[in-house]
Amino acid sequence: MSKVIPGATKRRKRAAAPRAPVAPAPVASAPIAPAPERGGRAQQKLDTRRRIRDAAWALFTELGYDGTTTKAVAERAEVATGTVFVHARDKPDLLMMVMHDRLAAAVDAAFEALPRKEPLLAQLLHVFQRLFAMYGEQPLVSQAFVKAFPAASGPNGERLNALTFAFLHRVAGLVRDAQARGEVAGDIDPLAAAHNVFALYFAALLSWLSGFVTLGAALDPVLKSSLALQFRGLRA
Repeated sequence: MSKVIPGATKRRKRAAAPRAPVAPAPVASAPIAPAPERGGRAQQKLDTRRRIRDAAWALFTELGYDGTTTKAVAERAEVATGTVFVHARDKPDLLMMVMHDRLAAAVDAAFEALPRKEPLLAQLLHVFQRLFAMYGEQPLVSQAFVKAFPAASGPNGERLNALTFAFLHRVAGLVRDAQARGEVAGDIDPLAAAHNVFALYFAALLSWLSGFVTLGAALDPVLKSSLALQFRGLRA
């Protein structure tokens, strides 16, 4: 049971009476800056990633992969150590980040300058020559990368896997073009052929990594002769 308070009814009636709208009192304040746009934050993140990538590359080339620490990368990039781990899970993943951009640039440059009128074997050697040249710029860093890549599992390793799959499809496109020219048998699966080509390429890299041949010899004659043998089975 509720308690009735004298005069409460009158107060409620007065409170229920309609009021005229009240204009808000002016508030003196400093102008409020607009919130940063999402694109600005994204650009800032990209800039931070670039600084970390460039710092890692500089230290890998100066001190070697084994001699570089993530703390040193953070100091060179002028970011907190934790920020490095936002962009790379660990040091191997940091190496994947560095090499991803270099490989992507080398692949794009190779396909842009592709000799379209040459046979498939010459086109593939052209592409792989660009990649081997990129590896040759910093062979010790490249050796660390080739050794670490098969076990890469961080976010940048996943990006490299995606780059590899894209590369396979580009090679498959070259095989498909060769089929249209009558150079490769029509019943060959272009993507399967691209996988075989990539396996030969990686085996040539491993022969260099293991010290059996120089980087130049890994391209020619090792990879060149392997590809020539492969295309004896692909020929139309």
